Amino acid sequence: MDNQELLLTLANRLKELRKQKNVTQEDVYNDTAIHVARIEQGKRDISFTTLCKLAKYFEVSISRFLE
Repeated sequence: MDNQELLLTLANRLKELRKQKNVTQEDVYNDTAIHVARIEQGKRDISFTTLCKLAKYFEVSISRFLE
């Protein structure tokens, strides 16, 4: 997988998890201080710590983001 494919995989997984939890992008920001709009568009790479925070927020393993 190249970088763009990885970003799109992460974007799609994040959107899916957010919809499953039934929260808006604004809800995620208010709860985590993480802006997810550009991440969900596949336009922003994130740090490992941000990935960890999102995994904790959505109560999933880090590997779940890459399935």
